[in-house]
Amino acid sequence: MGADTADDAGVFRLSDELALIQTVDFFTPIVDDPYTFGQIAAANALSDVYAMGGRPLCAMNICCFPVKDMPLEQLREILRGGLDKVHEAGAVLAGGHSVEDAELKYGLSLTGVVHPRHLVTNAGLRPGQELVLTKPLGTGVIATALKAGLASPAAVEEAVRLMARLNAPAAEVMTRLGVTGATDITGFGLLGHALEMARASQVGLEIYARRVPILEQAREMAAMGLIPAGSHANRNFCAHAVQTQGHPDPLTLDLMSDAQTSGGLLMGLPPQHLQDALQQLQQTGQPGYHIGRVTAEHPAQILVRF
Repeated sequence: MGADTADDAGVFRLSDELALIQTVDFFTPIVDDPYTFGQIAAANALSDVYAMGGRPLCAMNICCFPVKDMPLEQLREILRGGLDKVHEAGAVLAGGHSVEDAELKYGLSLTGVVHPRHLVTNAGLRPGQELVLTKPLGTGVIATALKAGLASPAAVEEAVRLMARLNAPAAEVMTRLGVTGATDITGFGLLGHALEMARASQVGLEIYARRVPILEQAREMAAMGLIPAGSHANRNFCAHAVQTQGHPDPLTLDLMSDAQTSGGLLMGLPPQHLQDALQQLQQTGQPGYHIGRVTAEHPAQILVRF
């Protein structure tokens, strides 16, 4: 698995029963607290392994730090947050690399493993499957509101809880049910990553707008105009491949394009496994949401039903 289908990670087969998953991700802070930033950045990087149906084994820190402008205690807290999240994932931290930089950045390089028969890719959707999403949308809007000093403590707390939450339970459900097609929702938003899956799988997608989970306070903030520039770019990028039916709500489309950090998994399930998957996800304390279906009509297109 290389770069041809814009998948979440690279995969190298070692044997008939073992393949390596390789991925890397790092970014600038989206919250003020350094420990929390470390947790979110690590969870975000780990998500790419889970999206491939894998198990993380080993992590390496990647950090750019303005050592002349910020106290080293903040760096220690960032690394502690990342380490705690790596340990929560059952992986080990084997080292890393840091450089002096005017702009703070942190993330992880990760190695995971998967059985080749259990590999999940964004090219694995099949017509007739049902689409399930495992985290609400709107964290990008809330992060933008936080930078503007307009986010309420409750909104920030909810967004942080979601972004720091590992996608491990959802990955375990995918493995048990034999899911073949999934991705995680991050910087391209729901529509952008769904479009990548539609293209890679050569299928059409229907999304039921009213079923898409959106953080209520994110909707309120988006109505105030607090929508990240990246979200506008996502919507424009997808516009040629997205059709709407019913009475479209521009705000909902904006939130479906909202750039997420450490978002949920979007997976395709055979209809007979849908209720089982939703029940299993609910039992983990991380519910899933049935938001659409996969069709054979209009490959590489998305229809949003309002």
